[in-house]
Amino acid sequence: MTTDDPQLRTAVVRALRSSGVPLGLVEERASITAVPDVVVVDIRGERSPGLPALERLRAKWPAASIFAVADSLTPDVILQAMRAGANEFFAWPTAGESSSASMEDGLHGALGRIAERLALAHGDDTSASRTFAFFGAKGGTGTTTLAVNCGAELARLTKQPTIIIDLNPFLGEVALFLGVRPRFTLLDAADNLHRLDTEFLRELVATHSSGLDILAGSDTVDRPNGQDTGALEELVQWLGRSYEFVVIDAGHLTNPCAEVAVNTADSIFLVANPDIPSIRNTQRVVDRMEQMGAGTDRIRILLNRTSEQHVIAPKQIEDALGHPIHHAFPSDYDTVSAALNAGVPVALGSRSVLATQFVQFTRELAGLPAAVEDSEAGRRRGAFLGMF
Repeated sequence: MTTDDPQLRTAVVRALRSSGVPLGLVEERASITAVPDVVVVDIRGERSPGLPALERLRAKWPAASIFAVADSLTPDVILQAMRAGANEFFAWPTAGESSSASMEDGLHGALGRIAERLALAHGDDTSASRTFAFFGAKGGTGTTTLAVNCGAELARLTKQPTIIIDLNPFLGEVALFLGVRPRFTLLDAADNLHRLDTEFLRELVATHSSGLDILAGSDTVDRPNGQDTGALEELVQWLGRSYEFVVIDAGHLTNPCAEVAVNTADSIFLVANPDIPSIRNTQRVVDRMEQMGAGTDRIRILLNRTSEQHVIAPKQIEDALGHPIHHAFPSDYDTVSAALNAGVPVALGSRSVLATQFVQFTRELAGLPAAVEDSEAGRRRGAFLGMF
């Protein structure tokens, strides 16, 4: 995708996802090797990439559907865009001409036509894979703990191929939390996309006893960086064709590769704590994610480390954020610390209230019915939820 307009980017991403078109924002990046299905080019005004970008992308990807977004669809504009290589068009109204809803409806319709053509071209070879990205509102919110436990439980409960990717540069701790020592990292995969197949992937991942595959974070200080985003986005999409569930520990939105997780995730889980700094950061992160193209329908707030001692009630937090709390996890430092030191996920090695919450959360993600709890766990869980 080539545009500097965050409103257009958000609308296009939302329409692409709801149309069923494989999503990957296309920039002029040398690392991408796969041919995109759809390229969206902003040709509005003098500051847009314009017709030269259309010509360049058509030469680079002759088989792609190139979508030109113009100020208006006059015959001259359509003719110039067609000559440059566009085969779909959409007029993006100027301010005051139309509501954002009508803009997205029109965009959705045009992208739907592309989706139909792609479905005919690819037949029924579509992936039902789901990708879940976990972000922290700030450091220390427990993002990796939630991502790791979610991944391990998905693998254990569903018995389906599941992988967790550590996108935290240099200081990623997914492998440490799971007690494994990987030989390779996601950089080995990203740098060898041309060799990537099922057999090669087997060599790159480490496998946890739960059945969860792990693509460990880089131990290099300066990578992954912004130049790696194209290769990493392609890698995540490739993994979606090999795994039923892809879990991403994305760290913070300041991570240079955070956009990869925002673009590829079906659900984005933003982990916050019930304190003022975390709530303030959560507001900022949600706003930034929406600017990057993540609609509110994909963003879920997870409230971690809740307790009766916190003076900010969940309802107050929801009012401040303008988002509902999707799930809440109780504070249990001793259990989490013991699990980390042992390299065993909480949900696999504990019968605590926190473990019960991890199981419940993961079963919901996997579309499984709620588990029948024993009476003691049920009573403790009821006492915990009573504070809400």
